[in-house]
Amino acid sequence: MTTYIVRRLIYGLIVFIVVTILVFLAMRALPGDPILIYVIEQDVQHVTPEMMDELEAKYGLDKPVPVQYLNWIANIFRGDFGRSIRFNEPVSKLIGERLPVSLYLAIVSFILASIFGVAFGVIAGLRRNKIIDTVVTSMANFGISLPHFWLAILLIFIFGVWLHWLPTSGYISPFEDFGKWVRFMVMPVFVVATWATAFFARQARSTILEVIHQDYIRTAWAKGLSERVVVLRHALKNAFIPVITVMGMSFVMMISGQVVIENVFAIPGLGRLIVAAIFAQDYAIVQGCVLVIAIMVVMANLIVDISYGWFDPRIRYN
Repeated sequence: MTTYIVRRLIYGLIVFIVVTILVFLAMRALPGDPILIYVIEQDVQHVTPEMMDELEAKYGLDKPVPVQYLNWIANIFRGDFGRSIRFNEPVSKLIGERLPVSLYLAIVSFILASIFGVAFGVIAGLRRNKIIDTVVTSMANFGISLPHFWLAILLIFIFGVWLHWLPTSGYISPFEDFGKWVRFMVMPVFVVATWATAFFARQARSTILEVIHQDYIRTAWAKGLSERVVVLRHALKNAFIPVITVMGMSFVMMISGQVVIENVFAIPGLGRLIVAAIFAQDYAIVQGCVLVIAIMVVMANLIVDISYGWFDPRIRYN
């Protein structure tokens, strides 16, 4: 097990390095000058070439691109993600403020989607070609194909503008006022959890249909075991491996893919920060956010791979 984990961490480090190089070069390939964008946004009068050179030196943009990359990587290992040009604050501070917001939204959505998605998928698989199967399959297809931004705007119009039940935008920490936090999170969580629930339901249904016809399941039925025992003890645990794979990657996608939702509901999360940084060509923020997301992807893959051994004892890590 230890050897396997070390090997996967080495692979993850390679992926991490490749991702950092690609995002570093991609940001600098964009047309425009981040210093010039910053000066225009600040409405600085009488900009001189000396001022521009001073700002470039302040943010380390006066050096060759390879030197900038090496300096950035060296600073990362010292815990320094750089300094934002637009916000004039350390990137680590900005990410530390925004990441928990995205995590709260992703964790709540993930838990709800996992519970309802797997439950609906298992029920639909066990009741194949019945009414419940048709309903679940239709709703899952509808949930996957439904545009997130359209659903978000529809919920805002109905529950925020028309009925005045929920706030249309904004955010508050659950540690400040838990009740208000719940009210702010109801619509975003519903939107994010909709596609995840549909995705998990389809995956759970397809894996249950594959497992339910295996010989050991027929043997369990022949022994006279109850449906609950057959499903929970024999079928579900073996069918859960493909679902675990999907769930692991979906959680990371919930965090990194909340750009639309966070902008529609004005939630100050990581996705909204990335969008603002891309428009301002704030290299440090984009690089830092991608770095954090890459680490989460590597760790999610590692956790998923390790969990395989618990769900299927036949899997050995050699």
